[in-house]
Order: sequence, then structure tokens, then C-alpha cells
Amino acid sequence: MSDASLGGSQEGTCSIRSSAGRWVLTATLLASGASFIMWSAVAVALPSIQAHFDTTVAGIQWVVNSHLLTLSAFLLIGGSLGDHYGRRKLFVIGMSIFALGGILSGFAWSVALLISFQALQGVGSALMVPQSLAIINACFPSEERGRAIGLWAGISGGIAALGPWVGGWLVEYVGWPGVFWMTIPVIIFALGATIRFVPENRDVETARLDWRGTLLVFLGLLGIAYALISAPARGWTAPLILGSLSGGVGALVAFVLLERRIRDPLVSLQIFRNPLVSGANTVTLLLYFAFNGVVVFTVLNLQQIQGYSPTEAGLGMLPPIIIITFLAAPAGTLADRFGPRLQMIGGPALVAAGIALLMTGGTDARYMAHFLPGLVVTGIGMAFVIAPLTKSALLVETQLSGTASGVNNAIARTAALLAVAVLGAVMLAAFAPRLNELLQASQLGAQEQIEIMTQHDRLGGIVIPEGFDEQSRLAALRVVRESFIYAFRWAMGVCATLALLGSVVSFFTIREEKAHQCDYRQQEERG
Repeated sequence: MSDASLGGSQEGTCSIRSSAGRWVLTATLLASGASFIMWSAVAVALPSIQAHFDTTVAGIQWVVNSHLLTLSAFLLIGGSLGDHYGRRKLFVIGMSIFALGGILSGFAWSVALLISFQALQGVGSALMVPQSLAIINACFPSEERGRAIGLWAGISGGIAALGPWVGGWLVEYVGWPGVFWMTIPVIIFALGATIRFVPENRDVETARLDWRGTLLVFLGLLGIAYALISAPARGWTAPLILGSLSGGVGALVAFVLLERRIRDPLVSLQIFRNPLVSGANTVTLLLYFAFNGVVVFTVLNLQQIQGYSPTEAGLGMLPPIIIITFLAAPAGTLADRFGPRLQMIGGPALVAAGIALLMTGGTDARYMAHFLPGLVVTGIGMAFVIAPLTKSALLVETQLSGTASGVNNAIARTAALLAVAVLGAVMLAAFAPRLNELLQASQLGAQEQIEIMTQHDRLGGIVIPEGFDEQSRLAALRVVRESFIYAFRWAMGVCATLALLGSVVSFFTIREEKAHQCDYRQQEERG
């Protein structure tokens, strides 16, 4: 295959109407769907993983965040590697590593090993996910790209929609390892489709890879995540926490300074000259923080407080994902026709309203009254914003499509990482004093109060000691459940506020696409 056939000139060679184009779309959305389904399924499995390994909230935070950390850090270099060596080649390598990490995770016999194997799977995701979107962006013509992205988001979201239900069923009837093995058949099928139908595509002129920038991003996110997750136990003023937090922030600042002065940066800052791209990425950070926070902590609420089984909790989390599945593609078509502005203002506002509805339930909340309405409204808001948000973030020159895809995906995954870390800290900060207050007002004895309070870092996973009589057991359960709901409302309040802020950012930064493309080209010509 000649260099010409590998280069950026292949843009627009696919069509949704052709058989080959549909197979390209199928391969990319299956791989992305595998990554998405893991997230939604693992979220349902977290209470069982916590109980199996007898770990604290910090333990299950790291199970999620080890994957998100490597995924977020290496997504940036993952997009550049695809531009450099070939998007299909890196797509295949990423899927292979992803599958290996999932297989090993299911065999982990300690939480430390599970965390390590999830970090490995995150590396696979980092190579796989940006290539899927970059292949679509480079292959399909601009007039079909919005629909293609909408189909990519909707159908891969449809695969992800199976995650909560299938994941819950596997946890309940097979065990938590089944959750990590469930994507293997999907990945094998996607590998076959990729090798058979996806054309290789890379840039003829490639830049040097910025490994220093990658290391700085990794260290920055690691430092911040460690500080946020460990601070509730060690104390916010502990030297290790302050050093980790300041070191993480310092590494990210150094990353920005490095990217500004080197010839071949990991992130070409020129993509942010277009205010549409900058605004879209800012909204991505805010909105995906809110949505991922809802998924993780609503699952804990349903299982640990409301008493749902893993299967029931998985079914309970299906509505927003199903709505995204069916509405994302039509929303992409609307964005192609009318521009992204209205959807990107209204979508986050709907998400904020939906999250606010989730705050109304108490310790004996009814699903149809207190969970379903909020989840439905949140799903509608996300469905209307995903396609225009993603398309706006990719309004760059074709040769930068891999990098832009990596940046947008990294921001979305970083938002999820921060949601787990920050909201975990918010929950613990609200839960512990409320628990102490309610314990002191209860009829529990001093020793019984101590036995409950020493487990405060488990949140709703607190285990009532066997020595408690029935009256004390019920009193302790009531205190734990009321304290969790109090903390849950605080966490959802943070999520709703950030989603609403995303709507405000869209109002000031998002204009109609054509006008901004013109302004961007004029700026480039003058520059």
C-alpha cells in the first residue's frame, strides 16, 4: 500500500450508504461500545467488589480510577500514535491489550492486582478509543460525519446499554469476574471486522512523539487523583497529600508550558484557537463529570441503601443509556441541519434538571417516583448534546483529527476520573460528620457507636457487627442509610451545578458551525 493511500487524502472515501462504509462504522462502534459497556457494568459491580475484597471506598475508587488514569493519560499519545503509525494498526493493538487486561482482571485475587490489571486495560482503551473516532472523522465526508458520529454514539451506547443489566446479572449469578470477561466476544468480532474491512489511514508527514508530555500528564493526573482519594483518610493538610496535590498541579502546568515551546507537541494548542472547539471541550469536562458521578453513586444508592440486587440495579440504570442509544443519531442529524448551539445549551440544562430530581428520594425511595424521572430527563439531555458536542470538538484540520479525538476523549475520561475522586471526597466529607451526629442521637451504646464510626470510610458498605442485637442492628442501619442519603444529595448537588455551568459555557462559546469555521480559517490565514 502506497503512502498516498495511507495519508490524509483518504478523507471522505467511506459512505454510510456503502457496505464497506457500514462495516467500518460497525468495527469502530463495537470497539467503543466495549469500552463503554465495561464502564457501565463495572459501576454496577462495585458494591460486590467492595464486599468481596473487604475494602474501603478508596479501594473501589482505585478500581475505577486506575483504568481511567491510564486511559486519560495515554489517550493523548494514543491519538498521535494513530496519526504516526496508522490508525488501523493502533486500533488492533489497542483492542488486543484491552482484551488481555479484561481477562486478567477476572482472575485477580486481591484488590491491588485488580487495580493493576485495570490500569493495563486502560492502556488498551487509550490506544483503541481515539482511533475509532479518528477513523470515522478521516473516512466519512463532512456532510455525513454528524450522522456517522451520531450512529457511533448511539449504537455503541446501545452496546453499553446492555452493561448495567448484563453486568448485574453476571455479578448476581456468575460473580464479579464475569463483568470483566463480558467484552471479550465483542472485541474478537471487532478485531475480525477491522482486519477485513477498515482501510489503513495515517498522515504521510508525521511529527515526533511527545513522550515527555505524556509522562507529565500521567504524573499530573496521578498526583491529583491520589490526593483526592487519600485525603479523607490521611487528612487534607498531611504533607503527603499536599505534596501529591501540588506536584500533580505542577506537572500539568509544566505540560502546558512544554506544549507551547516544543516543535511537535502532544497537544497542538492551535486546535483551541477555534472557540467552538474550546467551548466544546470545556462542556465535555463539566458534563461528563456530572453524568459519570450520577452513574457511580446512584448505583451505590440503589444497592447499598435501597436494597436492590445487582440485576435490579442494572435494570434501574438502563433508561438514560437506552434514551441515548435511540436519540443520539437523530440529534446528530439535527445538529448537521441547524447547528450545535441550541442543543448544546439545552442539553446540559436538561441534565442538570434530571440530576436535581434524583435528590428528592430518601432512604425508602420509590424507583418510579424518585429515580426514573431524573434518569429519563438526564438521558434526554445527554442524548441531545453528545453528537453536536463531539462534532464541535473535532472541527480541526484533517491531519489533526487523531489528536483532536484524543484530546476530547481524554477530557471526557479525565472528567470521569475527577468525578469518582472528587465526589468520593465530597461524600465522605458529608457522610462522616452526619454519621457521628446521628450516632450520638441514637440509642446505640458508646462501644456500638465506635464500631460503626470506625467504618465511616466504607460509606453505605458499612458492615453491622454480628454482636449487635436486632434493635441495635436496625438502629445502626437507619443511621448509616440516612447519613448516606445526606451525602448523596451533596454529591448530586455538585453534579447538577456543573451540568448547568456547561449550559452557561455553551451559551457564551458555541455559535453556528459554518460561521466559526470561516472565522477559524481567516485566523489561520492571518496567522
